[in-house]
Amino acid sequence: MAIFGGAMADRIGFRRALSLAYFILTCSYFLVGSIAAPWLAPVRNLVPLGLLVGIILFLPALGVALVKPSVVGTTARASKESVRSIGYSIYYTLVNIGSFLGPFLAGWVHSRMRVESVFRLAALSVLLMFIGVLLFFREPKRTGSQQTPSLSQVVRNFLTVLGNGRFVLFLLIFSGYWIVFWQQYLILPIYIHDYVDPTANTAMILIADPIIVITLTVAVNAITRRISSFRAITLGTVISAVGWLAVASYPRVWTAVVALMIVALGEIIQSPRYYEYISRLAPPGQQGTYMGFAFLPIGIGSLIGGKFGGMLIHHLEKSSIGQS
Repeated sequence: MAIFGGAMADRIGFRRALSLAYFILTCSYFLVGSIAAPWLAPVRNLVPLGLLVGIILFLPALGVALVKPSVVGTTARASKESVRSIGYSIYYTLVNIGSFLGPFLAGWVHSRMRVESVFRLAALSVLLMFIGVLLFFREPKRTGSQQTPSLSQVVRNFLTVLGNGRFVLFLLIFSGYWIVFWQQYLILPIYIHDYVDPTANTAMILIADPIIVITLTVAVNAITRRISSFRAITLGTVISAVGWLAVASYPRVWTAVVALMIVALGEIIQSPRYYEYISRLAPPGQQGTYMGFAFLPIGIGSLIGGKFGGMLIHHLEKSSIGQS
């Protein structure tokens, strides 16, 4: 949905898009935490529960689809050419601080309160973001040649991006990176538990990635900023691939940690430069649309990664049993 959210952000502006997104997220997280609430009982009686939950869970996706293109689009429009890579490295660091603190705070709240309080805390957090945008966010200025696009122009821009075969092919190829990346959350914990050490704390193992990303992203990108964006993307992808060989060649808990640290190093080399690369491809006034498409590989990887990893591990298990 981010590809549509990016197009909308170009049309209504990043400030309005962020405000709308955080308002939607505030309402949606509150509704998720209120599904079983007595005041929602009349709605539950009228609407099948599956349909009601599906509608409510659609809203956070809609909000996030507006947030991501707006934030990276703002970075593209507000950063000078000489510091854009650093701008995206700061963005990527902050994203991972959130992904690190979110589960920690959710676990802390859940251990002390009812589970719906987790979603209400999320609603309160996003409400504060909504207020923060209204008070402090200023729409990045367009250049003199950039005008607010009409709705028809937004549609034409969207179709133009879809018609760019080389760009779409690049996104599809890069989806392969994210199919592999998501295996650290989908397959690696199962692999460690079933084949390496059933007593291992996989949650603690998985924090190796965000810790490296949070502490080293800005520094690594300052060091590699003279490398062209496309070469940095290629280098980071290769380093991440090498990282998986560590746990594959010597299956131990500590090698899994080392593998994730190497994967994270490749991630922080390529990811900020990936957004920078696409932002430079975007024509003036189309940053939101292009940056919306930038998130397509992440979604494809998440969608396919679990099915692909599950099929592969079951296939190899059957092959191993057959050989034995």
